[in-house]
Amino acid sequence: MFVYEKKLQYPVKIKNTNPKLAAVIISQYGGPDGELGASLRYLSQRYSMPYPELKGLLTDIGTEELGHLEMIGTIVHQLTRDLSEDQIKTAGFDTYFVDRTAGVYPTAASGFPWSAASMAVKGDLIADLTEDLAADAAIV
Repeated sequence: MFVYEKKLQYPVKIKNTNPKLAAVIISQYGGPDGELGASLRYLSQRYSMPYPELKGLLTDIGTEELGHLEMIGTIVHQLTRDLSEDQIKTAGFDTYFVDRTAGVYPTAASGFPWSAASMAVKGDLIADLTEDLAADAAIV
């Protein structure tokens, strides 16, 4: 069970919209190594972890990643709210907007939607931790 505080640990207050920046940052939300995948990876891998201390650590990390997901989603929303049609087209954000408008959707910057196929849960301690390290190292 998780306890949710209804505020961001690090408040996000972006005053100016910037769809070009949002189009890149969206990968951190739902790209192959983004926060959605990270949270589900850790929270799923914890079940086969043979060491209780490490199972708790994976739970803590997965929960923390959910907080990151919320912050990134807030950033994308604030960067894209109230955009004009011209801003959307000029930034190349129009293909995203056709299907999502101002909704925050888990996708990579390429437009490929998030998929569980981009993460691994093998049930093997070394394989799972190696995958976690590789995914976290890929984040720019």
